[in-house]
Amino acid sequence: MTRVTQNMMNSNMLRNLYRSTDSLYRLQDQLSSGKKIARPSDDPVVASRAMFYRSSLIENEQYQQNVNEAQGWMEVSDSALGEASDILRRVRELIIESNDVALDPTAIKAIGAEIAQIRDHMGNISNQTIGGKYIFAGTDTLRPPFNVATGSFDNTNSTDITLEMGQTIYLPINVNGQEVFNYPTSADNMFALLDRISSQALNGQGVAQTDLGALDRQIDNVLSVRATLGARMNRMELMAQRLSDQNLDITKLKSENEDADAAEVITKLRTQETVYQAALGAGARILQPSLMDYLR
Repeated sequence: MTRVTQNMMNSNMLRNLYRSTDSLYRLQDQLSSGKKIARPSDDPVVASRAMFYRSSLIENEQYQQNVNEAQGWMEVSDSALGEASDILRRVRELIIESNDVALDPTAIKAIGAEIAQIRDHMGNISNQTIGGKYIFAGTDTLRPPFNVATGSFDNTNSTDITLEMGQTIYLPINVNGQEVFNYPTSADNMFALLDRISSQALNGQGVAQTDLGALDRQIDNVLSVRATLGARMNRMELMAQRLSDQNLDITKLKSENEDADAAEVITKLRTQETVYQAALGAGARILQPSLMDYLR
C-alpha cells in the first residue's frame, strides 16, 4: 500500500490548482477575444475549418472585385455604344435632309462638314478608355484602335478580355471593336462609310440611297451588339448578387465556427471561478500543517 505523504498532497493540490487556473485563463481569453481558440493547438478541427472559411472568403472577395471591374467595363462600353447609335441616327437625319431639292449646294456642304465632325467624334468614341485602357482594342488595350493621324480604325485585335467570376467560370468583359467599327469589313467599315457620305455632301451633292441603306445596316449592327452586351450585363448582375449571398453565407459559417458564445462562456467562467475559489480554500487547509502542528 502506497503511503500518502504531505509532499504528495501538496504536489497533487498544486497540479489541480494549475489545471483550474489554466481553464479559468482560457475562458477569460475567450470572453475578451470573442473567439473559441487562441491558437491552432487549442482545437485543430476548429482551426482547420477557420482556415478553409477564411480562404473561401478571400477567394469570393476576389471574384466580387472581378465582377465589379467587369461591370465598370460594360457600363462604359454600353454608354459608348449608345452615343455611337445616337450620332449615327443624326447622320441619317442629315442624309435625308441633304436630298431635299430645296437646299442649295452651300447648305449641303454645311451638312457634309457636320458629318465630317461626327466622323471624327466617332473616332473619339472608338478610343474610349477606362483606367487608361482602350475598351474597343481587344487585348491590345494600351494602343488606341483609332489612328487620329490617318483617320482610320487600324486595330485588328478581336481577342476577348476574360475574367474569372467563379470557379471555372470565365466571362468576356469587353466589346469586340471589330464587330462595331470594322463592320462589315475593314475596307468598308463605319469610318469609310462616313467618309464617303461627308465627301458627297461636301461636293454639294445629295447622298446616294445605297449609302443610306449601308448606314441603316450600321445602325442595326450597333443596336445588335449593344443588345448582346445588355444580356451579358444582366448576367453580371446575377453573378454579383450570387457572390454577395455567398459572402454572407461563408461569413455566417466562419462566425459559427470561430466566435465564442458569450452567454455560454460567461456561465462556464462563473462556474470555473467557483471551482477555483474552492480549490484555493482546500489548498489552504492542505498546506496548513506545520512543524508546530506535529509537535502538538
